[in-house]
Amino acid sequence: MSIRQRLTWWYAAIMFVSLLLMGVLTFQEFAPGTTRLSAGGADADEGDLSEVMRIIFFCGVPSAGLALAGGWWLMRRALAPIAQLTRAAERIHDRNLHEKLSRSGNGDELDRLTEVFNAMTARLHDAFRHIREFTLHASHELKTPLTILHGEIETALLDPGLSDAHRELFSSQLDELQRLTKIVDGLTLLTKADAGQISLRQEPVRLDEIVREAFEDTKILALPARISVSLVNCQPASLPGDRHRIRQLLLNLCDNAVKYNHPGGAIEFSLRRAGLEAELKIVNTGPAIPPEIMPRLFDRFFRGDPAHNSAIDGCGLGLSIVHWIATAHRGSVSMESVPGEKNIVTVRLPINPEAGVDEETV
Repeated sequence: MSIRQRLTWWYAAIMFVSLLLMGVLTFQEFAPGTTRLSAGGADADEGDLSEVMRIIFFCGVPSAGLALAGGWWLMRRALAPIAQLTRAAERIHDRNLHEKLSRSGNGDELDRLTEVFNAMTARLHDAFRHIREFTLHASHELKTPLTILHGEIETALLDPGLSDAHRELFSSQLDELQRLTKIVDGLTLLTKADAGQISLRQEPVRLDEIVREAFEDTKILALPARISVSLVNCQPASLPGDRHRIRQLLLNLCDNAVKYNHPGGAIEFSLRRAGLEAELKIVNTGPAIPPEIMPRLFDRFFRGDPAHNSAIDGCGLGLSIVHWIATAHRGSVSMESVPGEKNIVTVRLPINPEAGVDEETV
């Protein structure tokens, strides 16, 4: 129940009690048998009582109703700035913290609250900006030593006199360097995206072609684990966007579908048109995702229980990048885990209305 509704009910209760109390006191004052001086005696008392009751009914009740309606209107007018402030606050997120809420300028409590709220969002904006700048500078500074170490280890591996133990050690270090480089690259990408430093190309992209390419790449990735990969449906779909980023989105999802799967499992691709959207579904037979971690799957550096296995490589940024690319193309991505240990990733992207609607099923 809103504040306005509570105040209205309280105001109505007060008016009802006041009217009831006025009626009771008036009745006791003018009731027949009440001892008071009157020139007309009992008949005069009854006439006065009837007159008073008529006054209460025809004047008191409408007055109470008018007072109630007027009180409700005044409360609605007085509390309207709170509703506006609430709607404005609901539209605030980490991308528009620099925008200020409009103030009434009358200096009342709500105007002061709006000023305090604007000051708080300004501090949050500065804090987020400092974090983004630090992350971007740190990831940029890490790239040079990582590149140097990567080159030195690759050069060391070319030494024909290197013992098998040292070769294995250098190979392990090289894998870790590549993993760290991947983390830094992903973190740099997301930080630049947060800062608005990445501009996406807007060109016609054949999504069905990219899906077929990703399907072929997934078959190669799935060979060591004997995972079967199938393309059950691939309808033609064209959309305006950045081909490189859309392909990156698909490759990240394909990589996850292979890594978080059972040996001998299966992966299914499906692309179809759904109105003015292209709907891509990737189904894998990996372990079921617990419902409690489902809302956090697209958070940065979050890795669910299946990812804690040391045999699975990952840094927890892949799905965050997928989410950014999808939303940057005015689309969406969602995850669903169904009984039977099947996980379904659904990507929806707006397509060109002028594109052909001919279906092609594989």
